[in-house]
Amino acid sequence: MADFYQTGIIATLHRLGQGDLTVIERQLEYFSRQQPIALVLPALYSEFEKPAMQTILSELSRATYVRQFVLTLAQATSEQFEEVQKRVSMLPGEVRVLWHDGPRMQRLYKTLEENRLQIGPDGKGRQCWMAYGYVLASRKASIIALHDCDIVNYSREILARLCYPVVHPDIGFEFSKGYYARLSHQMHGRVTRLLMTPLIRALQSMVGFLPFLVYLDSFRYPLAGEFAMQADLARVNRLPSDWGLEVGVLAEVYRNCSIRRICQVDIAENYEHKHQDLSQGDPSKGLMKMAMDICKSLFRILAAEGVKFDSGMMLTLLVRYQRMAENNISKYHADAMINGLLFDRHEEETAVETFTQALKLAAEEFFADPLGAPPIPNWMRVSAALPAFLEDVREAVDADNETAASVAGMSAAS
Repeated sequence: MADFYQTGIIATLHRLGQGDLTVIERQLEYFSRQQPIALVLPALYSEFEKPAMQTILSELSRATYVRQFVLTLAQATSEQFEEVQKRVSMLPGEVRVLWHDGPRMQRLYKTLEENRLQIGPDGKGRQCWMAYGYVLASRKASIIALHDCDIVNYSREILARLCYPVVHPDIGFEFSKGYYARLSHQMHGRVTRLLMTPLIRALQSMVGFLPFLVYLDSFRYPLAGEFAMQADLARVNRLPSDWGLEVGVLAEVYRNCSIRRICQVDIAENYEHKHQDLSQGDPSKGLMKMAMDICKSLFRILAAEGVKFDSGMMLTLLVRYQRMAENNISKYHADAMINGLLFDRHEEETAVETFTQALKLAAEEFFADPLGAPPIPNWMRVSAALPAFLEDVREAVDADNETAASVAGMSAAS
């Protein structure tokens, strides 16, 4: 059982006792009549070849309060798209598979490029952004929720607890961020534990009071990919297209929401999904690349907040971060011991060394190009440049799904 202590400047909704999922879902059924919910599920086709996906679909088949399911499918052939359509047809409500590799969607991407609207490389950020566009264009949901499709121990309680603070009219949050413990026989979540938290606190100790850093430090798991929000936020938020996505989302929410309308909620007793390799020495992949993207994103956000970076500050930050991260290792070691978890101190130290190198490389890239790749433009800008584009998105997605459904029907008849 968690404590009920409120830390930081955003509201924290804890898991106190076991709760009753039936009661929460009954309330969601009622309140979602006024505030319909769309669930966005970003996935690669390869995730449909793993057992986690079947568990997720089975659990979501009982989430009858969801009005729209929008699965963003990437790296899939036409045959795989049709297969996925059949597998997700078990879900209640309206189901749409957004096929990013399909010719209709590729034509839309080309239109954006021709009109100098840069949406970055293919990745989770771009896929989620396009799914938000479809939800906005269809006008059937006022709340958008999102969670990943690689959660091994998935329960639909994750979705219910994520949506509840935004849907319930007597609570009235605009943005709800999920958090959880990541445990197996040992602690996971190294990028949050050993990079994000000590880096934020190192920056706080150097730049002094900065509201954005206080806000960011209030999140127990700032890199969690699960959240729910009022759909209007999807219209005004810009998204990074790299591993800085979660930090970028929090920064945009900070810009566009009152702090009092933002919360974090404990959505799972334990959360287990795929783990990235550390990729020590290779900045092109794994946690090394993730760490670099996060650091660059954070530097650019802070520069926009008025923080002045120079070479002397960056050198100090490197040393300060490393010291604070190493000090945290002792805390996590004690926490693991009292809970009977394995703890590989050498592996933890190696992770800090890798993240320190990633921080150094990120600083060099930031100085070479402070602006970096532009974020994906928000939907307000796209609509200003191309007034009919959202409707084009809706028509393309609906046409893909109707065509696939017709093919499936003919196959069944024969």
